[in-house]
Amino acid sequence: MWNRRKQSALFRSTDSLIGHGGNLEGKVQCDTNLRIEGNFSGEIQCQGTVTIGEQSTVLSTIKAKEIIIAGKVYGDVTADHRLTLTETGQLHGNIHAGILSIMEGCVLNGSVTTAEQPAIDVAGGHTENEKADKAGKRASKQQGKREAG
Repeated sequence: MWNRRKQSALFRSTDSLIGHGGNLEGKVQCDTNLRIEGNFSGEIQCQGTVTIGEQSTVLSTIKAKEIIIAGKVYGDVTADHRLTLTETGQLHGNIHAGILSIMEGCVLNGSVTTAEQPAIDVAGGHTENEKADKAGKRASKQQGKREAG
């Protein structure tokens, strides 16, 4: 009984790698991180981080939690959390990301859409009720001045 817990605790998921010089075509779905150092053509769906190496060329739509581009990507990308374009990265396609980080020297040809930020709670700001209250107070002051004068 105790050995089973130790075995499951020792199990860790591994990253997937498409190595330098490798060419792969198709659809990749993974729950772990994916690193591409070679060439890939197709579709990528990843629950972790997708890293495109400096020497790689990817012709693909990419959807992942986080995407780091240091090579060339031709296709639309969707990063649920963050997209990072390094100084050697090139992206020729549209971006939809929660957070976008672009370093000087990268190439970006396409449109950018970032996730809508949640509404900021009142932190020293005014709400509609406060504005209505102020308007009501001004009106009563005006009326009070007219009656007195």
